[in-house]
Amino acid sequence: MSAETAHRTVRILTWAGLATGVIGGLLIAFPKALAFGGPWVQLALGIATLILAFRARKAGIADVSDFDGRLSLFAALLGFGVVFFASQAAYSLIAAAS
Repeated sequence: MSAETAHRTVRILTWAGLATGVIGGLLIAFPKALAFGGPWVQLALGIATLILAFRARKAGIADVSDFDGRLSLFAALLGFGVVFFASQAAYSLIAAAS
């Protein structure tokens, strides 16, 4: 992979991860925004954030010589937070149903 392609790939993956993490965080802050399937959408967004952030880190470490992974690390931490809070909400729904 060329350096320019690697930079573009890392940039796209990092910003996509941040965007999904922010959307997931907003859905956690305002849980009534989605009438149906809220915790499951939040959980999916958190997992997508983690996947995108770690793929950005992997590509950056492997292919970019001057890689600064702070932004993708922030996206990963945001993804962990979204997964944590969304899984609590999903568990409470499962517990209430049984």
